[in-house]
Amino acid sequence: MIFEVEQKFEVSDTDVLERAISALGAVIGASVTQVDRYFAHPSRDFSATDEALRIRSVAGDNFITYKGPKLSKTTTKTRREIELPLHPGSDQVAPFAELLEALGFREVRTVRKQRRHATIRWQGRTVEAVLDRVDTLGMFIELELIVDPKDVESAQETILALAQELSLSKPERRSYLEMVMEKENAS
Repeated sequence: MIFEVEQKFEVSDTDVLERAISALGAVIGASVTQVDRYFAHPSRDFSATDEALRIRSVAGDNFITYKGPKLSKTTTKTRREIELPLHPGSDQVAPFAELLEALGFREVRTVRKQRRHATIRWQGRTVEAVLDRVDTLGMFIELELIVDPKDVESAQETILALAQELSLSKPERRSYLEMVMEKENAS
């Protein structure tokens, strides 16, 4: 079993943040488009149970991902994550989505973003940093570690310390899906 430990922040000045990341020795990669199609469970409310099921497409690769409920009430989002590859190619997503729908799942929303990756060596770990420009929401950074259950607490400490080093404040615990849906409902 693996856990995703992450912290997300809205970014007001991308240039300042990119310089801070580069000062730590990280190289920020080229932008790739990610398309996440989220699905609702036929017999339980994922928004109430704090779970998610999505199909992610990026650069011709496709993945199905389950995210369990948040385990911590701290500023990090820590949750179980199961991600499996699907067949590559843009034509492979529709048949898998059709399978989910035949089983009673229904597509809820699609979230599109431009993502740039960087890896940062921090406190003896390799932290994945991603800069996301999310359609309708704006710019964000996520700091993430994937760890075994025994490493969750130290991973949380590492993420919090790196966020402080990068002068990031006001963590955002909502998912992009939650933020997009709240914005749509407010309109």
